[in-house]
Amino acid sequence: MTRQPVMAGRFYPNSPEELKKQLTSFMTENAEKVDAVGVVMPHAGYIYSGAVAGAIVSRIEIKGTFIILGPNHTGLGQPLSVMTTCSWQTPLGEVHVDTELAKKILSLCPALKEDSLAHQSEHSIEVQLPFLQYYKPDVKIVPIMLAVSNPAILKSLGQAIARAVKETGRSSVILASSDMSHYESQKQARQKDRLAILAMLDLNPEALLKVVEEKHITMCGYAPAAVMLWAAAEMGTLKTELIKYQTSGDVTGDMNSVVGYVGLIVKRLSPLVKLAKAALESYVKHQEVLNPTDLTPEMKEQAGTFVCIKKFGELRGCIGTFEPTLKNVAEEIVDNAIGSAVRDPRFDPVQASELKDLDYTVDVLTLPEPVKSKDELDARKYGVIVAAGRRRGLLLPDLEGVDTVDQQIEICRQKGGINPDEAVKLYRFEVKRYH
Repeated sequence: MTRQPVMAGRFYPNSPEELKKQLTSFMTENAEKVDAVGVVMPHAGYIYSGAVAGAIVSRIEIKGTFIILGPNHTGLGQPLSVMTTCSWQTPLGEVHVDTELAKKILSLCPALKEDSLAHQSEHSIEVQLPFLQYYKPDVKIVPIMLAVSNPAILKSLGQAIARAVKETGRSSVILASSDMSHYESQKQARQKDRLAILAMLDLNPEALLKVVEEKHITMCGYAPAAVMLWAAAEMGTLKTELIKYQTSGDVTGDMNSVVGYVGLIVKRLSPLVKLAKAALESYVKHQEVLNPTDLTPEMKEQAGTFVCIKKFGELRGCIGTFEPTLKNVAEEIVDNAIGSAVRDPRFDPVQASELKDLDYTVDVLTLPEPVKSKDELDARKYGVIVAAGRRRGLLLPDLEGVDTVDQQIEICRQKGGINPDEAVKLYRFEVKRYH
C-alpha cells in the first residue's frame, strides 16, 4: 500500500523543483549537527512554520529512521495507530516504513493498533517528510497517530518506543509533530506557549500535560511531545535545547489571531560534556573537585581544552588552555569546567540556582602551528592565536558573529592587549567540539 499525499499543493508545493527550492530557503547550511534523540517540529503550511522546521533538521544528524508521532486532527481510525507495512508518497519520492521497528513497537504496546484509516487524511506526519527527504532521500519512518491523552497510555507508548529502539539497535530520532497555541493574540500565545516550552525543556512530560490542561493551552501535539519525552527519559543523560520559536503573526503581521510554532531538540550529551557538567555541578553545589574515573579513549589523551557554558543561549563562562597543562584531557576538562563557573573574569560566579539552565560545549584542540600569513587561516575551520612577545590572544573557530579572518585577528589583538599596528606572529589550530 502507498499512502498518497493530501497536503501537496496546499501546505507545501506539489512541484518537486518548487518544493526543493522552498526547503532550501528554510535550511541553515553548514550548521553544526547534534546527536538528537528526539525533536519537536511544527506541521503547519510551510510559509508559516517552515522556518522553524528547517532550523531543526539543519541542526540534527539525519538518521536512518524517524519515529514520527502525530496528533490526530480528523478523529478517524483507532485512538492509537501505527502503519507497519506501507510507503508514503511525497513530491520528492517514496518514504518507506521501517517495518521491523514498527512491528516491534506494536508488539510492546498493547494500546497501539495497526490501522491506516487514522493516517489517510491527516497532515501532521505528512508535512514532516519532505524536510527529512531533503537531507536523506532514503529515510525510513514509523508513523504513529495519537488521539489519546491518558498519561499511563502515553507513558507506556514512550517506554515501548525506547525499548524497541534498544532491542533492534536502530539508529533513530523520535519526532513529535506539534503546533503550539491556536488562534490567540500574539501576547497571549507567547505567554502560554512559554509555559509548555519550559516543561519540555525540563524533560518533564507530567508537567507538560498538567500545564496544557490547567492553562488551557491549545497545543495540538502535547500527547506526541509527552510520549517523546517519556521515551527520551529511558535513553540516558540528555539535554533539551530550544532552537526557534515564532508565530504565524511574525509572518503575516496579524497579531490578533496567531498560531505558535516551536522547534526543540532533545540531544545526547557526549561523555566529555557529561564530565564537564558533573565537575561544574560538583564544585558549585559542594565545593568539591571531581576525580574523573572510567575514562574514554579521548579523555586519556593530552590536549588543550576549553569548556564553555551558555545560559539561555548567552555566554555564561568560557575557560581553557591552548596546550596541555595536566595529565590528560579528563583532568583538563574538570579544571576548565570549574574555571568557566568561577574564574572567568567577565562573569559573576555561577550559582546553584542556574545549573538547570546551562548548556555546555567542550573543545579539544590540536597543537598550534605557525602560519606565514592570514591567507592560511579560515574563520570556520581554524582557531587563531595572535602573539607579540609574551602577549597572546586566542579565539576559537566557528563562533557566531565572527565570520572573517580579519575579525578573528582583531579580537585576538584586543584580548592580548596588542595594538593594531604591532607586528605579530600568527598560529592556527583545529578544534573538535563536543556537545
